[in-house]
Amino acid sequence: MFVQEEKIFAGKVLRLHVCASDGAEWLEEATEDTSVEQLKERCLKHCAPGSLEDPKSVTHHKLIHAASERVLSDTKTILEENIQDHDVLLLIKKRAPSPLPKMADVSADEKRKQEQKAPDRDAIVRATASLPSCNMDRAVVQTSMRDFQTELRKILLSLIEVAQKLLALSPGAVELFTKANAMLDEDEEERVDETALRQLTEMGFPETRAVKALRLNHMSVPQAMEWLIEHADDPAIDTPLPGQPSADVGGTEALAEAAAGSSEGDEEARDELTEIFKKIRRKREFRADSRAVISLMEMGFDEKEVIDALKVNNNQQNAACEWLLGDRKPSPEELDKGIDPNSPLFQAILDNPVVQLGLTNPKTLLAFEDMLENPLNSTQWMNDPETGPVMLQISRIFQTLNRT
Repeated sequence: MFVQEEKIFAGKVLRLHVCASDGAEWLEEATEDTSVEQLKERCLKHCAPGSLEDPKSVTHHKLIHAASERVLSDTKTILEENIQDHDVLLLIKKRAPSPLPKMADVSADEKRKQEQKAPDRDAIVRATASLPSCNMDRAVVQTSMRDFQTELRKILLSLIEVAQKLLALSPGAVELFTKANAMLDEDEEERVDETALRQLTEMGFPETRAVKALRLNHMSVPQAMEWLIEHADDPAIDTPLPGQPSADVGGTEALAEAAAGSSEGDEEARDELTEIFKKIRRKREFRADSRAVISLMEMGFDEKEVIDALKVNNNQQNAACEWLLGDRKPSPEELDKGIDPNSPLFQAILDNPVVQLGLTNPKTLLAFEDMLENPLNSTQWMNDPETGPVMLQISRIFQTLNRT
């Protein structure tokens, strides 16, 4: 029996379900070695007889594999396109390409784009040539926007005075002051910022070293991490820091005097309590960053000038350098002056109910005192559930009035 050679070597026959765009459906049989273009011609013969007379008819259609939503390549075979038995194929007519625009349309479109294009520098100069010149120094514009850190210090100074008067009117004023004084005398180890400590320990640093680094670097995580890396091989790295100074005897005696004076009269008691808080505040002296002091002094600045610059700029070395090279405003003396009590900013702060309630809490007064002398501790108090809302309201009021 004679069998054709092509039948012997023919590939596997697949039954494919074909759908046309007009809704026609049929089964098409094809071997695996059939090209997609041949399959497409057979499909066109089935659904559109006579369409193949136009040689462009095949190129104007495409076959899509329904399951994978991909267009089949005419040059590949069914096997290369990984088409399986009983797969669904879609016969779709290709979209006709959009006609090329006429020259008149192109010119009009270019003209419209030119009209919408932003003016260049020369056009701006020509358009503003008749306007009066106004030379404004950018530095003046920047300084006209009040610096929040500088203003915050003034706000804190004034709010401390208000808080002192409010707490002095409390029946347990001496007890409140004693509590505030004790909080200020807490051991420094208990005042380590827990968030900063957790960041360092998660990096792999031992907790004791991390605590020491934070205390030496005013709770600054980047500076503490740098210190830990620099002193990793230092034999004395685990040596504990010297103990904190004992409580201020004068402050304790003043508390006792205030307790005795409170029985003599409310006005005298308030005066005594105000003096106590002045002594409490002296316990928090500004501590300049030692490395920043050395770096700035190496530039040729005097030590006193460097300390003043760091005090004004909250221990920020770059800002302190700019202050030393600039007009040195504000001066260190201005830092000890509070905000104008009649200013709209201070009145808005005092009218805020959250601030009013916070000023009756001795912990808020403690936060103000601490931030006044240790600005880097501001983050700690901002995250505190008692003092955080007060600081947030102060910041919002300042930003609102500063923009207006």
